Amino acid sequence: MPIPDYQKAMLPVLKFLRDGRSKSRAQCSAEVADKFSLTTEERRELLPSGKSTVIRSRTGWALTYLYKAGAVSRPKRGTYVITDRGRSLLAENLTEVTNQTLERFDEFVDFRTRESKDEDLLSEPAKRSTETPEEALETAYQQLRSNLETDLLEQIKASSSEFFEYLVVDLLVKMGYGGTLKDAGQAVGKSNDGGIDGIIKEDRLGLDAIYIQAKKWEDVVSRPEIQKFAGALQGRRARKGVFLTTSSFSKGAIEYVGMIESKIVLIDGNRLASLMIDHGVGTSTVTTYELKQIDMDYFNVDQ
Repeated sequence: MPIPDYQKAMLPVLKFLRDGRSKSRAQCSAEVADKFSLTTEERRELLPSGKSTVIRSRTGWALTYLYKAGAVSRPKRGTYVITDRGRSLLAENLTEVTNQTLERFDEFVDFRTRESKDEDLLSEPAKRSTETPEEALETAYQQLRSNLETDLLEQIKASSSEFFEYLVVDLLVKMGYGGTLKDAGQAVGKSNDGGIDGIIKEDRLGLDAIYIQAKKWEDVVSRPEIQKFAGALQGRRARKGVFLTTSSFSKGAIEYVGMIESKIVLIDGNRLASLMIDHGVGTSTVTTYELKQIDMDYFNVDQ
């Protein structure tokens, strides 16, 4: 059974609170997970941000919407209790509680009116009915990031081989490898030694070396190319290598690196673009948004 959206979680949450006892969001989340017989993997599934599990986020928004509609109250931080309005909803023996159900209450209509101004910018109408605002924001972000990765990769492929070597150096240094930009620049693209394009320091102290192979290719990198690189590492008694390409790796190539003693990391075009975004290589920040929440400790100074 798929993880329920926040609207499907509303009725189970209300039923869980019907005994009148205060419950935490974690307790409500566990109840919803049990109600929908979620597997261990589904209970642990994270949002793209990795900040929370999907089920905890959706249960949290179900509680938020019920609270905005006056169906539950929050007697103290992080706890929820059913209200008379919530009991009235349960007395109707509804098969589900949705946004449409809650729109009979003026407080909820006011809340949704304010919220919709932001929702229209985040996702398509079909998604807005099932995604939480947090998920809609993350969906929009992931779509923008995916588009940027595609554009970056196209730009890399259109550049020269010399620029690609510079890009690799810049990225590795931004990731903390290679020592200084000057050191790494002098090391990469100069070796031409049996499948090795360069040798950089693993850290600024040079405690170990990492061997580099960078291929600006359109064709899939197959196993023989990786074997050639692995052989070059063995000839140098090296243990670590990174093979970067603008294309992709064959299944055989990927399987091969898992069979050998040397540690070889494969970075294809998609991952290369993703790493460039993560480390600010070839990209610039257009706008920054901060998501804030109430600091309850600020309001508890008198308690």
